[in-house]
Amino acid sequence: MIRLAIQLVVFSVLLIITIGAFQNPYKTDFKDAIKKSAIAVSNQKDPLYLEIVKQKDKYEIPPQDARIDRVWKAIPGLNGLKVNVEESYKRMEKSGKFNPLLLVFEEVRPKVTLDDLPPSPIYRGHPDKPMVSFLVNVAWGNEYIPFMLKTMAKHHVTATFFLDGSWVKKYPDIAKMIVDAGHEIGNHAYSHPDLKNLSSHAIREQIVKTNEIIKATTGVTPKWFAPPSGSFKDEVIKIAAEENMKVILWTVDTVDWRRPDPTAMVDRVVSKISNGTMILMHPTSSTAKGLESLILKIKEKEYQIANVSTLLSEERVKIK
Repeated sequence: MIRLAIQLVVFSVLLIITIGAFQNPYKTDFKDAIKKSAIAVSNQKDPLYLEIVKQKDKYEIPPQDARIDRVWKAIPGLNGLKVNVEESYKRMEKSGKFNPLLLVFEEVRPKVTLDDLPPSPIYRGHPDKPMVSFLVNVAWGNEYIPFMLKTMAKHHVTATFFLDGSWVKKYPDIAKMIVDAGHEIGNHAYSHPDLKNLSSHAIREQIVKTNEIIKATTGVTPKWFAPPSGSFKDEVIKIAAEENMKVILWTVDTVDWRRPDPTAMVDRVVSKISNGTMILMHPTSSTAKGLESLILKIKEKEYQIANVSTLLSEERVKIK
């Protein structure tokens, strides 16, 4: 009996110690939570905090839903901006004064995005987003690609290269070079046909075969499809959507395949760009020679240059 009693006492002591060990962290967390809550309640009584709450509506921007435009077809949405009151208060607390320049914002996603819209071609980004994209359609012009990549790298510009499937099959090393340089890859069909004249089966084959070759060569599965020569019919949009792709057209065309004077080409393109512009180009001598000037003039107008995915995302442009 005595031995049993001793064992029970030892067991009880060990049990109490074990429970205490488990409970202590929670007690600490609970105390911290109470402390933070008390601080938060105290802050909310501060006139500065109340002023931020009062003023925030003046600086917040509601999100804009993606939509189908009568002219431009699918238009992406754009995130809104909401004031983070707590973080804004922390930034202003030292001075004790309301300063709109110290407001901290959070992006708010729209309810409707491009993925929620019915299949439709895309010609441009959001008209309130100060960003443009270069669409480089590649089925020839190999000799100009390295120079164009070097120019883009020099100015920290990324583009979307839409590759012809048969071209990728012939020049896999150049396709890999484009990917290794950090650029986005799109699908430009397999043999540069006029898709308006093809059957549903042939259209799908052009898209699927090209995706398979690009994937096998670069490890990338494109999500954007650029119809050769911009020629398409409703069936193309539908089939692309069934293959989890969206059809990309353009806002401004360099018409560089006509070998225009590079300076005249650049001036004409720059005069036509605005928020969300997508600029079509090819690897030609005119574009290779005029690309640096085009990049510099676009940046002078305070537009950022990014690939199609970045342009068409709901994210707002970050001020650099």
